[in-house]
Amino acid sequence: MFKKDITASPKQKLKSSIQRSLRQSLLTTYPLLTPFIDEVLPKKSHLEQMKLPDRVMLYVMEGQPLFFEPDKAKVLLPHLRLVHRFPQAFPTIRIDRGAIRFVLSGATLMAPGLTSPGGRLPKPVVGGPVGAAGVKKKEEEESESEEESSDEEEEEGEEKKPAAVEGAEGAAPAVPSEGVDADGHWSRELAKGEPVVVMAEGKEEACAVGILVMGTKDTKEKGKGPVIEESHFLGDGLWRLDVS
Repeated sequence: MFKKDITASPKQKLKSSIQRSLRQSLLTTYPLLTPFIDEVLPKKSHLEQMKLPDRVMLYVMEGQPLFFEPDKAKVLLPHLRLVHRFPQAFPTIRIDRGAIRFVLSGATLMAPGLTSPGGRLPKPVVGGPVGAAGVKKKEEEESESEEESSDEEEEEGEEKKPAAVEGAEGAAPAVPSEGVDADGHWSRELAKGEPVVVMAEGKEEACAVGILVMGTKDTKEKGKGPVIEESHFLGDGLWRLDVS
């Protein structure tokens, strides 16, 4: 997608209404970004857009690239710099060591790089939160269960507000309980057409971002074929582009 160097074009400030629309689109596509959205897109900030080759639109704020929108995909994709800031906010898959050099050269990501022992595809979890936040939440719930039981008698005579009413005003959207387990598996299957972040065996930070051309369930069942045909990867033209 961005194998060659990109020449920066003039930036254009966006209207507040467009910025609000993009903000909502981000939260719809990436609900796990909800706790960080005011840091990513502060309400009083000035978002700018920059036109790139192949009818790709890049969105920038204060000299920092945030996300881009390929014309064909019609979906917002995070810039790798944003992914590195908030890695827990985006669904992931993991390639094995042998696939790294191919992905970082812009080649199509094939299924064997994900189905090998070093690769990681989702392992759906039925019930209960996953990931570090979910584990912490579960431990807190278990440790507080005795206290809640002991308080029930005292609260019996007190009137409680419905959860939907209490704190409803200005409440943040619900964040789904999904994430990565201790072995690097995402907690739900990802469908064809979904954006995904690509991690790499033995590396801490993401190496690519793209759109699945084959769902993760089909990838496991077939074990062959392309999974991501075009991606934004470390060291590509978009990564090197100076938007300051």
